Amino acid sequence: MFPVPFAGLLANLTHVPPGYSPSPGTMMPPRLGVPRKIISQPFKQLLDNSKYFLPVNPPNMKLVLPVSLFIVLSFPGTLFSQPKKIIDSIEKILPSQKDSVLAKSYNELTWQYRSVDRGKGISYGEKAIALSQQIKFPTGEAQAYNDLGILYMDQQEMDKAVASYRKAIPIREKLGDKKGLAAVYLKIGIVYQKSGKFDKALENGLLSLKLYEDLKDEFSVATALNNVGIANQNVGNVDAALQYHERALAIREKINDKPGLSSSYLALGTIHFLKDDLVQAKYFMEKADTIATMINNYEVMAAAAHNLAAIYDKTGPYEKGLDYAETAFSIREQLGDVKTVVSTLNVWGGLLTKTKQFKPAEDKLLQALQLSDTLLSCLPEKPRIYLSLTDLYEAMGDFKKANEMARLQMKYHDSIYTADMNLRFSDAETKYQTAVKEKEIQKQQFEISKRNYWIAGIGALLLLGTLLGYSYYKRFKLKKEKQLQAEIMHQQDMSTRAVLQAEENERERIARELHDGVGQMMSAAKMNLSAMEGDLAFTNDNQRNAYERIVSLVDEGCKEVRTVSHQMMPNALLKKGLASAIREFIDKIDNRILKVDLYSEGLNERIDTNTETVLYRVVQECVNNVIKHSGANHLDISLIKDSDGISVTIEDNGKGFDTSQKAASEGIGLKNIRTRIDYLKGTVDFDSTLGKGTLVAIHVPLA
Repeated sequence: MFPVPFAGLLANLTHVPPGYSPSPGTMMPPRLGVPRKIISQPFKQLLDNSKYFLPVNPPNMKLVLPVSLFIVLSFPGTLFSQPKKIIDSIEKILPSQKDSVLAKSYNELTWQYRSVDRGKGISYGEKAIALSQQIKFPTGEAQAYNDLGILYMDQQEMDKAVASYRKAIPIREKLGDKKGLAAVYLKIGIVYQKSGKFDKALENGLLSLKLYEDLKDEFSVATALNNVGIANQNVGNVDAALQYHERALAIREKINDKPGLSSSYLALGTIHFLKDDLVQAKYFMEKADTIATMINNYEVMAAAAHNLAAIYDKTGPYEKGLDYAETAFSIREQLGDVKTVVSTLNVWGGLLTKTKQFKPAEDKLLQALQLSDTLLSCLPEKPRIYLSLTDLYEAMGDFKKANEMARLQMKYHDSIYTADMNLRFSDAETKYQTAVKEKEIQKQQFEISKRNYWIAGIGALLLLGTLLGYSYYKRFKLKKEKQLQAEIMHQQDMSTRAVLQAEENERERIARELHDGVGQMMSAAKMNLSAMEGDLAFTNDNQRNAYERIVSLVDEGCKEVRTVSHQMMPNALLKKGLASAIREFIDKIDNRILKVDLYSEGLNERIDTNTETVLYRVVQECVNNVIKHSGANHLDISLIKDSDGISVTIEDNGKGFDTSQKAASEGIGLKNIRTRIDYLKGTVDFDSTLGKGTLVAIHVPLA
């Protein structure tokens, strides 16, 4: 797993392959308000002189860091004495204050008590709200709702946190405070991330991103991009997540935001881990750790150690992974971050299982399970822990417990990742993109209106200018109409892309659910049946034959589930390319029913992923049409890539059809083929005659 909390960052979980949950961490925006400007002079100098620090990174990180960190976090004289001094100073002067000055002091006490006594902090926040409403001081009221939201989130009271933030929204809107409004949406998104409500996290993250982009606040735009990327990553949209993280990284490199860079490198390492590119994942993890060490960011150091443990869990040596897991656990335990401690215990337990240290592995995993019950934000980690326990008990040969853990894993998995999650993500992303385009179109329309006004004014003053202006206006209008038409076509292309992407995402989701859900349960059933064989006393051969037939049927079911999931999302297309994926697809066709010959040329190098996917689906549709409708017994497929593009021909010796009849040539299947090829800016022609087979000719240009 890859969580990355960092000062003000919150770790999140992702919808990823079984075992661990890599996550680059969600950035919190800074607290709103400017305390030094709203507090009276007697203790202003104390604030200006306050220091919040961690000790310099010791040379032996693994052995010394947890001790150093324990000293800092345990003694109020180092880290927490300053808030107490500030609190005492503010409380002494409260009797002399009134109106907005008093409300601001209440707000500051709310914030300062966060690290000392959250109950008192909440009490002062409620006082700030009551006073601000009484004196009609909306800025103070909005600030109080903001600070209370953070305190409620600290206490894992997520519903109260969201309610408090939402009360701040209409106030910020009325004040025209776009920056404050953007921060509120960002924090609401973070609460939903921690609660496992990833679709709502994306929706609020995109609202925040749009506002920060309007403000041209590069630092905050990068923060919002990071969080939107994580929201996509949480449901397995790794390609979309990668785009957002790369945009965030570009901004942070530009403004030299070192804490942000460590977060972005960690996020990119996470994406490469999910793509199974462990070399790149390790590269980015080490870059993140280098910066974190430079700026003494212990949370990122712990996350990097955790992430490297997860990498070594996949690649070995497992003993090295155990060292990293122990280091990450030590730091996180001292930091008191229960959520990340749970994640690290899960990785640690998995590594112990692989090194056959079963009892310590069970202890770590049960400890993780027990801790996960203490926080709502640990809910997404539960299915991963149960999956690790399933692997442990299978390795121990306790198939009854393994089956029970697998059942619980499915239960918690289904409670978090609902079937329509991807569709809601697509809706939120479409709304964001539409808002951006509408703004551009409105700007163009405003420019057109302004130019038309000046043309009309000049025409009223000068007769000759009227003729010239009219000619210019016609040319300009024609140009803008062409631009608008081009924009409409672009939007249509984007809509087609979104539909095709949603279809591929749904195929991938169903394939994953079949493989990880039904497939695992079928495998567990087979294991249990096999384990029972020695306990059954067969009285005759008929009973034994019946038992063996049942085991055989379950085994065939497992194979069928794997076959269907691989057809829906073939690994060959992801790993080897178009020609290999089509070869794998036709090899599964019974040549007694249909003999298929495949010829490919020029496809040794990979082409654009979208082009590969669309062409694969088109060939798949054509072959299925031949099997279902043509009655053919022979099929030739040709794939040729040259400098002009890719040419595909599919020719069968079946019964053919009359292309002059519109109903026959424009069925749903053929329309789907035309739509996909149009999306690639290509051409498709159907040549068929009754009794003489069918030829489908496709050409797709390559940019």
